[in-house]
Amino acid sequence: MHSSHRDDDRTSRTAGTPGGHRAKSRTRRIMIGGGALAAATAVTVAVTVASASQYSESAVGADHAVFVQGNELDGNTIHVFARGDDGKLSPSGTYRTGGKGGDQVDAPTDSLASQGSLIYAEASGRLLAVNAGSGTVTSFRVEGQQLTDRRVVDSGGEFPASIAVHGRIAYVMNAGGGGSVQGFRITGKGLKPLQGSHRSLGLDNEDIPLFSSSPGEVEFTPDGRNLVVTTKSNNTVEVFPMKRNGLPAVAEPVVNKSAGGVPFAISFDGTGKRMLVAEAEKSTVTTYQVKHDGKLKVLQQPLANGQETLCWLERAGNYFYGGNTGNSTVTGYRMDKRGTLSLTNEVGIATPPSATSQGVIDLAVTQDEKFVYVQNAVSGTVDGFRVEANGALTKVTTAEGLPAFDESGMEGIAAF
Repeated sequence: MHSSHRDDDRTSRTAGTPGGHRAKSRTRRIMIGGGALAAATAVTVAVTVASASQYSESAVGADHAVFVQGNELDGNTIHVFARGDDGKLSPSGTYRTGGKGGDQVDAPTDSLASQGSLIYAEASGRLLAVNAGSGTVTSFRVEGQQLTDRRVVDSGGEFPASIAVHGRIAYVMNAGGGGSVQGFRITGKGLKPLQGSHRSLGLDNEDIPLFSSSPGEVEFTPDGRNLVVTTKSNNTVEVFPMKRNGLPAVAEPVVNKSAGGVPFAISFDGTGKRMLVAEAEKSTVTTYQVKHDGKLKVLQQPLANGQETLCWLERAGNYFYGGNTGNSTVTGYRMDKRGTLSLTNEVGIATPPSATSQGVIDLAVTQDEKFVYVQNAVSGTVDGFRVEANGALTKVTTAEGLPAFDESGMEGIAAF
């Protein structure tokens, strides 16, 4: 383990191609234009579109911010945006993490191929970021729109790609090699490894994994009793029942066969009793109950959204929003009082697709659940949307000039 602490970590991002990355062939597996976009655009969608501006001229809330992880191969950075009360963004600084970004083999648009690579830990007021290329994790103290007290620790494995937080306990999912989860306590001096917390996922990846064979996300159940990991090519949802001291109660995870193909992102309903898993193979979402022994019960069979390559999923109140990277759309879902999930409209699109918003990947929802922010990896932008009463999304802002996907690209977004 090692740690570092610097106060001079604020920097201005400079243009140019990140250096020091490996040479490799890249297989493009994503449609970002042509028929898919044209067909989606032609659909009549019941949404409202506001005029978007790049940056806000409105009043900025003192405690409102959106954080975007640049994931640059030659030096990872966090791009901070102040968020106005109307959801509009204005740039507020860029901070070095003290580690390097990463790029999974043959990743089509999402270099980390995961959800939850950048997390705001509310209980501790810290922002946690993976440095996949360095095998480290960085924590910052969040002070409004400023990041201070940078601390860097070893992730406990290869290619860290996702972080889960419950209270002051954090678990990092390492996607490379055999895959693993490593626990940490969040302290006033950053992350401290939890002795006895490391668990293998039993995978067979290279240190830099193939994007389709890496695990997708690690997440706690809201009650903290279980830690859940999705594995894509294994088509499993694996669960570690947890002790009250923050350590796994089992040596190996409880392995559950996924109801849908290529499980990726994890989300929970407002009661914490229902777990939703986004599945990329057929762009479906399955609803589960997580039992205390780590076994899963299917509550609702996979629900298809009619889009292409659903990977990311986040909740805003009784609505959920999914990022479809295959045709750069965002799907809206509604959950009723009985826990039944349905699409917010017949076509599965919550906001009209845009030719300038390509490569939809990760999403973040503000704590008040009024706004959704979507990363567009190919375009190098973040779109901000207001959540309407019917679940439609109204675009209110676009932030530009972020690291666009090439040999690598931005991935990871958090908001409060």
